[in-house]
Amino acid sequence: METSAAGKIILLGEHAAVYGRPAIAVPVSALRAYAVITPNSSPLTISSVDLDNRTFDGRPNPLEKMRSLTLDYLRVSAAGGEIVIRSDIPIARGLGSGAAVSAALGRAIARLHGRVIPDDVLNRLVFEVERIHHGAPSGIDNTVVVYERPIYFVKDKMMDRLEIKRPLRILIADSGQASLTREAVAKVSRLYQRHPDSTWDILSTIGAIVEQARACLRAGDHRRLGELMTDNHRQLQRLQVSSARLDGLVEAALSAGALGAKLSGGGLGGNMIALVDESKGPAVREALIRCGAVDLVETVV
Repeated sequence: METSAAGKIILLGEHAAVYGRPAIAVPVSALRAYAVITPNSSPLTISSVDLDNRTFDGRPNPLEKMRSLTLDYLRVSAAGGEIVIRSDIPIARGLGSGAAVSAALGRAIARLHGRVIPDDVLNRLVFEVERIHHGAPSGIDNTVVVYERPIYFVKDKMMDRLEIKRPLRILIADSGQASLTREAVAKVSRLYQRHPDSTWDILSTIGAIVEQARACLRAGDHRRLGELMTDNHRQLQRLQVSSARLDGLVEAALSAGALGAKLSGGGLGGNMIALVDESKGPAVREALIRCGAVDLVETVV
């Protein structure tokens, strides 16, 4: 038996989402975390092929936290068996690896006990584990990963299924730098504490960009959407969460004909995304490789 959950990218609105501004996120179904279930009579064990638990530096183990939360919800003692986690979602790249692993594991534990955990419940549980990964998460990662659909999201207020009139072709370029969202969120928090007015202006500008982008998605206006993505990146630069490598990838993509490009996720490394049309896709891909992208994934949403 096996359960899984998809990765995700933030299309627009990262960081501003933490402060109650809207964000748009979409799943990356080609990248997934899996939980392989083997029932047996031995005490339940959970292991991971791809994760190194030593990276949590004394913080609670996310796998154990998800195990405890799920069993508490199910109101059962752990059944016998083995669950092995494997994932093809790169870690610390802003692709929702932590949320996807937690979601796959929660589903696996429920299945081992002959149960199905409702998505709304699973979403709440995964959010609690996201606190370990990110400190003060917006909730967008767990939401798009659990429901595996494009969403328009406002923290603590609303989640709407997103209408996309025309499919989006997106290149995801890995900068090769680890991106710890927890650190990036903390950096923006410090900036906000030191300069609340100017930082709030940036966050509000990002929120306005997201609203315009939502209208573009409904209308199928890819050209304007690309411009808004690039504008969003410029605002993230002002929040000091980009990096020289991410900026280089953005400029390479734009010079090669991308409709728009920006960092995606926490920043300080991780991934850059580029919106491309079919005719320009190969040129943008080649430019990103020349610029030093260590991996490329194409997804159509």
